[in-house]
Amino acid sequence: MACATSRSPADQDRFICIYPAYLNNKKTIAEGRRIPINKAVENPTATEIQDVCLAVGLNAFLEKNKMYSREWNRDVQYRGRVRVQLKQEDGSLCLVQFPSRKSVMLYAAEMIPKLKTRTQKTGGGDQSLQQGEGSKKGKGKKKK
Repeated sequence: MACATSRSPADQDRFICIYPAYLNNKKTIAEGRRIPINKAVENPTATEIQDVCLAVGLNAFLEKNKMYSREWNRDVQYRGRVRVQLKQEDGSLCLVQFPSRKSVMLYAAEMIPKLKTRTQKTGGGDQSLQQGEGSKKGKGKKKK
């Protein structure tokens, strides 16, 4: 245990790990989800987690070839993990709003749906749904 305390919190191997499975609402807790399902995101990627962390000012980097041990699917989509620095050299927090790994995960899950890549994909889907609903309403009016 003395080894771990003698290393600086700013060393990259002391950064916290966030796997996409931690934030995935398609996973159960047994499969690796670590936040409440109502706050989780549908199939997040490691790149999206990294983008959110970098945007808020956290020091984060992506390890593309790492895989979560409980992830049975070996597809490229499920690969990767993000290492995030929580504490500085002197042991103080990098950002006061992120005192723990859970706070970083909850923030990432909250912000990923607001990313441009996510809003563009869902924006197209919403339009087709609205058109479908409009035609259903039109059919109802014709019956009267």
